[in-house]
Amino acid sequence: MAGTASTDQAAGLWHNPLRDERDKRVPFIAGPCCMVIFGVTGDLSRKKLMPAIYDLANQGLLPPGFALVGFARRNYADEDFASVVLEAVKKHARTPFRQEVWDHLAEGVRFVQGSFDDDAAFATLADTLHNLDETRGTGGNYAFYLSIPPNMFPVVLDQLSEHDLAKAEPEPDGYTPWRRVVIEKPFGHDLTSAKELNALVNRVFPEEQVFRIDHYLGKETVQNILALRFANELFEPIWNANYVDSVQITMAEDIGLGGRAGYYDGIGAARDVIQNHLLQLLALTAMEEPTSFEPMQLTTEKIKALSATKLVAPLDETTARGQYTEGWQGSEHVVGLHQEEGFDPQSRTETYAAITLHVENRRWAGVPFYLRTGKRLGRRVTEIAVVFKRAPHLPFDQTMTEELGQNALVIRVQPDEGITLRFGSKVPGSGMEVRDVNMDFSYGEAFTESSPEAYERLILDVLLGVPSLFPVNAEVELSWRILDPVLAHWAAGGKPEPYEAGTWGPTSADEMLARSGREWRRP
Repeated sequence: MAGTASTDQAAGLWHNPLRDERDKRVPFIAGPCCMVIFGVTGDLSRKKLMPAIYDLANQGLLPPGFALVGFARRNYADEDFASVVLEAVKKHARTPFRQEVWDHLAEGVRFVQGSFDDDAAFATLADTLHNLDETRGTGGNYAFYLSIPPNMFPVVLDQLSEHDLAKAEPEPDGYTPWRRVVIEKPFGHDLTSAKELNALVNRVFPEEQVFRIDHYLGKETVQNILALRFANELFEPIWNANYVDSVQITMAEDIGLGGRAGYYDGIGAARDVIQNHLLQLLALTAMEEPTSFEPMQLTTEKIKALSATKLVAPLDETTARGQYTEGWQGSEHVVGLHQEEGFDPQSRTETYAAITLHVENRRWAGVPFYLRTGKRLGRRVTEIAVVFKRAPHLPFDQTMTEELGQNALVIRVQPDEGITLRFGSKVPGSGMEVRDVNMDFSYGEAFTESSPEAYERLILDVLLGVPSLFPVNAEVELSWRILDPVLAHWAAGGKPEPYEAGTWGPTSADEMLARSGREWRRP
């Protein structure tokens, strides 16, 4: 055996016997690289990005020479920035704090002070990265995370291009280091601006190097939609218009605007949530089975699903919007939208939005997809409910099935991640009474492993160069193409309907479904 291994190694065929590339259970570890975060002093960086990077390091998923560079206006030394990262890690990290992990990670932490239009600061950034290549072995592989307002993208992208940071030249050994850019939503505010933004980004970074972060796609339950559908023969025969009555996709929040009134006014619930999160969930629910789970194949099927997705008219009857008023959120009395600090009382920006869509293909012909999102609703929940048709014939007296609803498969994205199957069952006793019951699967109870935070998975995929969970240009533009007519219709007249905080939205949303004899599922 030893002689065979030596022969194979000499021939360049030797491989690690402990690692079979076909075995997907062994996690992939990122190669040598550096991540640069612009806007590193913001909430997203402190609460999500820095803790996620530490959690990856704590799980052994980052290379020994990984480096983290922060770029901001603050007058920090490297040690000051390391203290900021440490505080964020101790406060928000998912995994236990280990001093030895932090000590090793901290060796690669650097800070560059400057504004986005400061040429000298970007020259310093270039020098810092080249120095890290020498001292940390990062190999010229850089990921640039733009945690900044979209109006600052052009400045930063131009600076990266002018300082030769966006494109790498081949090394003497033939290896070309990679450069990638990560963009946070919003991806524009309508189709025109999205196209302009995409063209701007692609002028500096080719599309295959662009990673648009939608943190919902990093959630364990969202990815489980694919496993549920395509790893089980149980659901495929009924996952179509022959058996499905409707699909309801809900993202409800129990919080108000808080301190985000200035940001939110002019954006609204539809732009903030439906255009990205909910339409991506629709695409995963409605898409056909890909030929493989290669990123390009998944993207192709999502694009096909979004291409077939159309608004249902008339929009006055198939859409709804609202603004929350004061009311009770649990045991707490909360103010209405117009009393939120910094919000224009005359604003028509919606905090609740619901739309009706059809996926016009053979699988889903005639099945309405209802998408809704809102703030100050009954509880915080995100779910996909596939509601099945009623049995065509019930051989029971009407009194026996008064409490029988429709079968439903509900995928809970957050919180309490899991899946619920609702079906009718006989109530124990001498009579025949059929009532809805739930069969429940919970991630927290079924697995000993805790789900990684979405940003952990997404950041690791950026460093690995795996784009499966990131929307491409076409998906972003198709989503805006679907939503733009609704936004234009709302802007043309009328105003959002008020709904009391702690309820499930305006009455117009209930009427929207009642016209077809349906009702919203109560999460």
